[in-house]
Amino acid sequence: MQELQSQLKIIIEKLKDINKLDEVEEVRIKYLGKKGLVTQEMQKLGALPPEQRKKLGQELNILKNQLVEEIKFKQIQIQEAEINKKLMSDTIDITLPVREKEYGTIHPISFATREIIEIFLNLGFECEKGPEVEDDYHNFSALNIPENHPARDMHDTFYMKYSPNAAKRLLRTHTSNVQIRKMTAGSSKPPFRFISTGRVYRCDSDMTHSPMFHQLEGVCIDKDIDMGHLKGCLHEFISKFFRDKKIEVRFRPSYFPFTEPSAEVDISINGSKWLEVLGCGMVHPNVLKNLKIDSNKYRGFAFGIGIERLAMLKYSIRDLRTFFEGDVRWSKKYGRSFYCSR
Repeated sequence: MQELQSQLKIIIEKLKDINKLDEVEEVRIKYLGKKGLVTQEMQKLGALPPEQRKKLGQELNILKNQLVEEIKFKQIQIQEAEINKKLMSDTIDITLPVREKEYGTIHPISFATREIIEIFLNLGFECEKGPEVEDDYHNFSALNIPENHPARDMHDTFYMKYSPNAAKRLLRTHTSNVQIRKMTAGSSKPPFRFISTGRVYRCDSDMTHSPMFHQLEGVCIDKDIDMGHLKGCLHEFISKFFRDKKIEVRFRPSYFPFTEPSAEVDISINGSKWLEVLGCGMVHPNVLKNLKIDSNKYRGFAFGIGIERLAMLKYSIRDLRTFFEGDVRWSKKYGRSFYCSR
């Protein structure tokens, strides 16, 4: 035992001069391995008297722990030295070209939607969402669209299969269904001022129409609301969206079953020809009646905006179908940076 203790003290000192990991490993195996000298000596302690076993065991454990710590320290020291040596020998060629980083962009529809919502939020509107699969009542009947209206025809609307006793189900043709659900929910009472946005569906497809497109609609119901409030709201929105307060805007008489009077809104940018951008009007009394709102006390206005159409005008995109083709080159050209404010 004394001989082993002397050996351990000597090897602990010699470890300080070892500079190779394999030599450190040889020391570990020789003294701490399964057949190592320390392991064998620890096994012999069981045959000694209790008092002697306790004393020698403590001394041996102290030396063993010192050897373990020294081996660990030496291994780390050698590894760090090898890493530093490698780092010192490596060189960086600063003449190499910088690797190009690929940055994603926000799709024009997403960017335009975000900007439109931001404008209306600043005008005091709230944003609501609703289901894309809708029933006949919320999509048509509650909005004063009669049974024989062309919008109900199969060539305009995607109907789901339904049984004779079940309510008709369809893919919503506009986001006005959200208005109906919001204003009839629970104990909801006017005043209302909110917008709704999302995907809508119609059987149509060409350069300016798509079976699926994005729409944003807004409604304001309150006392003493008139056409002047509608015009002021839309003038403010258009000037902010196109960032041109001198942009020309005109309201053309039109017809929608859920508004009366109704109008189409046209704009002219830098003296260009008039372009239709949205529909609007004063909420029809029949719609207020369906919502159980007193039309003698409350009035309101509503508007519907095709987001693709506004994005096409703002970003000079000619073909609506390119929005959905997934061409990366197109996305790089028309997509907006994450850091772009407008």
